[in-house]
Amino acid sequence: MTASKTIPAVFPADPRFPFTAPLGKLDCDPSLFTALARVALAEDLADGDATTLATVPKNETGRGLLVTRQAGVLSGIDAVRAVLVTAAEPEFRAVLGGAVSLSVSLDNGARIAAGDVVGVLTGPARAILQLERTVLNMLCHASGVATRTATWVDAVDAEVPDGHPVAVRDSRKTLPGLRMLEKRAVVHGGGVPHRFNLSDQAMVKDNHVTAGGGVVDAYRAVRAAHPELWCEVEVDNLAQLRTVLELKKPPQQVLLDNFSVTDTEAAVAVRAETAPGVLLESSGGLTLETVGAYAATGVDSVAVGALTHSSPALDIGLDLVAH
Repeated sequence: MTASKTIPAVFPADPRFPFTAPLGKLDCDPSLFTALARVALAEDLADGDATTLATVPKNETGRGLLVTRQAGVLSGIDAVRAVLVTAAEPEFRAVLGGAVSLSVSLDNGARIAAGDVVGVLTGPARAILQLERTVLNMLCHASGVATRTATWVDAVDAEVPDGHPVAVRDSRKTLPGLRMLEKRAVVHGGGVPHRFNLSDQAMVKDNHVTAGGGVVDAYRAVRAAHPELWCEVEVDNLAQLRTVLELKKPPQQVLLDNFSVTDTEAAVAVRAETAPGVLLESSGGLTLETVGAYAATGVDSVAVGALTHSSPALDIGLDLVAH
């Protein structure tokens, strides 16, 4: 990854693409993570940690240092805050034996090195240890997504022509209940989120084309029903692309599904002569080794489902300092 930079907590991350409302709301309403926090605490705490309650004195207090074990990009701090606020509610506090506070050393989007302290938990030692895994699950998973996203962003940035940025975009291939956490992490890693749910943007895919009587008929049906929505249309070949781009009112974006690099170059040329205002996106089978070649063709974005469905957790640990 390149030199340290922080991704601002503003959505979307690229003005060429539409505002993703649920993600934007999170900046002014961290309580949107409360439901996730309640589920995580309920499944983890149960009647309390048998080991901690047997070994740690009731009145002992301490600090839990959240320490990175490897380099990456930080994400999930706001989810951790939601966990601690929710953990202070009576039903959880009774098990924990007190509230835990968080002081933050670094912000979401910060590039971090092994050994960095990204935050400190303070409170009863019993509570800190019982919350350890819930906190780390949020932080490690989100930071892993942000870190993998940054790796893709760096691979793309190294190859794109000057003056033509290529966005790295995610998908809805997220774990149930974790979409907010994962998509926000994509932005912290420098990526640009696709739609959050099925109704905030329209995407005409191959199955819609099959069921809707062809790519043009399917697109026109969506445009007639939802003229206000940003619409992206998936095409499988250059003939389909040309048909879509030659429409009187083409979609805002076209997804080039499983195109070769050569066909992608041809698609960019067709776009330039037919509908230069339409954005083009490469998707399907991209790897870190090949994405640079696709980015260099002149497309506007690359879609990478692996950002959310296959990113490994970033190794962050909790080191307890009792006092």
